[in-house]
Amino acid sequence: MRCIYCGSLESKVVDSRVSDDGNSIRRRRECITCAKRYTTYEKVESAPVLVIKNSGNRQTFDSSKIKAGILKACEKRPVPIAKIDKLISEVEKQVNNSLAQEITSKQIGEMVMEKLKNLDEVAYVRFASVHREFKDLNTLFNEIEALVKNKKEHQ
Repeated sequence: MRCIYCGSLESKVVDSRVSDDGNSIRRRRECITCAKRYTTYEKVESAPVLVIKNSGNRQTFDSSKIKAGILKACEKRPVPIAKIDKLISEVEKQVNNSLAQEITSKQIGEMVMEKLKNLDEVAYVRFASVHREFKDLNTLFNEIEALVKNKKEHQ
């Protein structure tokens, strides 16, 4: 591991622990040359999953795109970033555990919406309006009506 301060390749691991999300190992390192400390993360590299877009194009799965969409949906909502990160981690795990090499953007969107529904209803409706491409107010109203009905059934 190259030191971020002096560029030396010689370092020693001072401390190792599992990261908060459980998907990587956090290592505190000390450079042998300059004695400064820095942190690195070690993560298992998995086979890439390709996302089939609506246009038929294929792209490598990128959880940062999911995060951008969720952050937009949660804008000005009382949703802690830790819960958003947990949601993204769950979706990422679900995609990787499916063992499929390809997945549609529609399937990923449905996974996100299912989890957003339990996190914040307004963020869910915002995300759904973009993902499902609501064409008019009736479609939006029907989605909200279904959400309210489902909430009443589970109370």
